[in-house]
Amino acid sequence: MSTTVSKSKASGIRRASQWMNSKERKPFPFQREVWKSIVAGDNGILHSPTGTGKTLAIWLGAIAAWYEQQAAGELQAKTEKAQRKTKRVNRNNFESIQVIWLTPLRALAADTLLALQEPVSDLGLPWLVERRTSDTSSSVKTKQKNRLPSCLITTPESLSILLSYPKTQAQFSSLKLIVLDEWHELMGTKRGVQAELGLSRLRSLSPSARTWAVSATIGNVEQAMQTAIGCAAEQGGVPATVVKAPARRKLSMKSLIPKTIERFPWAGHMGLKSVPAVIEAIESKRSSLIFTNTRSQSEKWYSAILHAKPEWAGKIGLHHGSLDRGKRAWVERELDAGNLHCVVCTSSLDLGVDFFPVEQVMQVGSPKGIARLMQRAGRSGHYPGGKSQLVFVPTHALELIELAAAKDALKQNRIESRVPLTGSLDVLVQHVVTLAAGTHVDAEALFHEVRQTNAFENLTEVEWQWVLDFVQRGGESLRAYPDFRRVVEAEEGLTISDDKIAKRHRMSIGTISSDREVLVKFLKGGRLGTIEERFVSKLKPGDNFLFAGRTLKLVMIRDMTAWVKRAKGKVAALPRWAGGRLPLSSELSEAVRDKLGDAKRGKFSGPEMKAVKPLLELQSKWSEIPDENSLLIEQVKTRDGFHMFVYPFEGRLVHEGLAAILAWRMSRLQPITFATTINDYGIELLSPTEPPLEKAIESGLFDTNNLLDQINKSMNAGELDRRQFRDIARIAGLVFGGLPGQGKSSRQLQASSDMFFDVFREYDSENLLLKQARREVLDLQLEHRRLSEAMWRLSKAKLVVKQPPKPTPLAFPILVDRLRMKLSSEKLADRIARLTKQFEKAT
Repeated sequence: MSTTVSKSKASGIRRASQWMNSKERKPFPFQREVWKSIVAGDNGILHSPTGTGKTLAIWLGAIAAWYEQQAAGELQAKTEKAQRKTKRVNRNNFESIQVIWLTPLRALAADTLLALQEPVSDLGLPWLVERRTSDTSSSVKTKQKNRLPSCLITTPESLSILLSYPKTQAQFSSLKLIVLDEWHELMGTKRGVQAELGLSRLRSLSPSARTWAVSATIGNVEQAMQTAIGCAAEQGGVPATVVKAPARRKLSMKSLIPKTIERFPWAGHMGLKSVPAVIEAIESKRSSLIFTNTRSQSEKWYSAILHAKPEWAGKIGLHHGSLDRGKRAWVERELDAGNLHCVVCTSSLDLGVDFFPVEQVMQVGSPKGIARLMQRAGRSGHYPGGKSQLVFVPTHALELIELAAAKDALKQNRIESRVPLTGSLDVLVQHVVTLAAGTHVDAEALFHEVRQTNAFENLTEVEWQWVLDFVQRGGESLRAYPDFRRVVEAEEGLTISDDKIAKRHRMSIGTISSDREVLVKFLKGGRLGTIEERFVSKLKPGDNFLFAGRTLKLVMIRDMTAWVKRAKGKVAALPRWAGGRLPLSSELSEAVRDKLGDAKRGKFSGPEMKAVKPLLELQSKWSEIPDENSLLIEQVKTRDGFHMFVYPFEGRLVHEGLAAILAWRMSRLQPITFATTINDYGIELLSPTEPPLEKAIESGLFDTNNLLDQINKSMNAGELDRRQFRDIARIAGLVFGGLPGQGKSSRQLQASSDMFFDVFREYDSENLLLKQARREVLDLQLEHRRLSEAMWRLSKAKLVVKQPPKPTPLAFPILVDRLRMKLSSEKLADRIARLTKQFEKAT
């Protein structure tokens, strides 16, 4: 919708324009549109590519709106008051809280702080701009509790903690604008639900506050805006505006295509053969970012580059979320100053941080999603009018097809959507306790407040009463235990039961799930960062492992700290972190099927497809190339048994559920046992006897009937629910991680959550958290909705059944994944070499 601003409202916008002109920058039309909308009091979303000036569009709009509210004499008095020189900053001399700037990453907060402070300083605004994250010092946090700054840059977790303090809730009454930066990263996660609930409270405390979301890469922009602004704004008649930058930044993409393309590719070897070519590419540019998909991979690549170029010590950096904050900050400063040739990193540098010296981005391995590829490419040429340059480094040949598919998808603007979560009662339970710790809460008013969010728009009265009973008495089965009476009903409303409960709750606020982390520290020296307890518990004193770009020797583990010293020689172990393997997105899956269809029709366009032509020609010779309208099934007999390979190309999460259903359906036709292996491209069902494929197809192997019931029957549903419940139990406050220095181990926390799961299942089977665990397994772990859509597509597809002489190029990586589960890395490499030689000879 268009917004009209009267002449009397133009002074704030004029000041914003003048400031940009003073920086020799001309405002873009989309920036002016945002300024006008914010001044007019609209809610909205800004959808604009990385590096186009999104931050200034929102921030200068907030400043312009503030100017419009000031009388001339009042403005001068406020400015003079703020500029008085005192020994210490007098927080009372600055404006009360005006803007909450919510960011998904702590690393973004520091960079955003600098960006926001510049116009405030230049314009002489009486605004104090600060950040608050887990990295903020306790002294600053105490000052913020007593009086909030004019603008606070924070995360969803830190905002929740602020809302848990009695002194801070009342201060939000002066709030004018809420900004959700990089909203696509939060939406669709429990952190996004936590943000929605926090915003609903802020809007209750300051009904005039407006909300603006900012996103660079998302397919469902309108839905993202509605989720951000909530239902109250729409019902109140407040206009909502979608502002889009007119064009995507120029993007150059090329691949480092290996001189030799293996016709039998396999995943898992990290692509280190390409190190010489990557070094050559690094040397051709001033500065580069090398993105990997996992922290383990980043450690390995950093070490490999430094081994090849030892003279680059101090000139290249390593950056991922488990490294000590001080080490990450050093890398960020040196990169921004142009002192580093390259930084090997993970998603820790995906978002929002502006490093102007970066000229190119290198992506090691498939990013598995189109939006992620765009986001990372945008880290280069990060300035208005700049050109993004992406160099793709495949770890195996089939990933070249993924990049070719991603290129086509980008041209067609097929960007992934983010589906917002609904009904996460564990987050709602945590939120109710948070607010009760901060003030007396009217239960009826809070019910209507949380229903203004997209996440709980359909919350029923029955569900709400269950939540209240759970926080006050622990629900049906925990009534006898005082520790679960966290909230009590007083005359003024719901409040926290005691200070001890409040302290424990604040330490547990958050929804991020991960294994318990162990601090890594030199015996003589500083901190290096953290690694997961699951990994370090398998090490013995004297074992070597690679971390923070160094080879370390474990000396001892004590009080959740791994004490280490430097080591030389061969690295014995590489840390693994949970959640490392990304599944292929539905949009990229579809694009890959389209590229394979082109190849089947003899069309190999672009350098990537031309490079894999020999591989696909062999696939066609031995079997067939699957296309967008067919489903290829291959049957091969080896000494291991009868292999059935199915190629839906739907991503590993969908394939996990699909493999279980197919195995279950065939086992109903004859007694048979299957070992299943999956990757993003297909499924292997291995059996000691020949499976009844033909009979299964005739009886509806890919029917969509009774799909949900058969998922439950074909998989160990109880165990999947139990695993999912562990995160829910922690978020809902059933298990406590322990006080600082007295933390519980992952095994202890797991045992505690499993105990609650068993108690609820036995004595409180209608417990809504149990039902949530079941729903999350289906929706998040197995992608039930996408699985249903895939099954419907497969039921309509042309079935092509082939019996190749040996496993084909498409089957080989699945075969290797199965071998990896039962062989050591050395034995696996030998076995792969033998198989490759054997299969090549057969060609």
